[in-house]
Amino acid sequence: MDDKESLRVGAAVKRRRRALQLTLAVVAQRSGLSVPFLSQVENERARPSDRSLQLVAEALETTAAELLAAAEAARTVDVVRSDEELWDMPPGVRPLVRGRHQLQALEFTGEQDAGREFLHRNDELLYVADGAVEVEAEGRAYRLGSGDTLYLSGGVRHRWRATAPATRLLFVSVADHIEAEEG
Repeated sequence: MDDKESLRVGAAVKRRRRALQLTLAVVAQRSGLSVPFLSQVENERARPSDRSLQLVAEALETTAAELLAAAEAARTVDVVRSDEELWDMPPGVRPLVRGRHQLQALEFTGEQDAGREFLHRNDELLYVADGAVEVEAEGRAYRLGSGDTLYLSGGVRHRWRATAPATRLLFVSVADHIEAEEG
């Protein structure tokens, strides 16, 4: 990793906290830092000082060095090539964003049929690049063709299926990155 590239230590902090099944309030109490500050650190909205990172690490029964080693490199630009396999996915499904970020995007190709109902906490956008899709949301059916979009606010129950063989659609969603947790 380049020395100039900053680390995303927040994801490592969140993973460690969840592995220990601790709330933000418990980590705040143990570290002497505030819940809002810890939430900002976990969501990459604040960068802890060396001392704050040390306090967080002690509260999480680890070391600052271990948290830094588990941190992800921050990327401001990342190209995902069409032939690149980021991780094992079912046939016809391809992630368009590498890693875990506030934005998630998947491409579905072919005659996909999710076959089940979905309910997500955060907003989503479905864009039909090619072909046709039928979406059922909150009891209503929507037929979408090439170039159409469908916006779903968080909490809307939905299911979908591709209705043409050459269908290609993109799902873009806001990740579950902000959680209100009480101790």
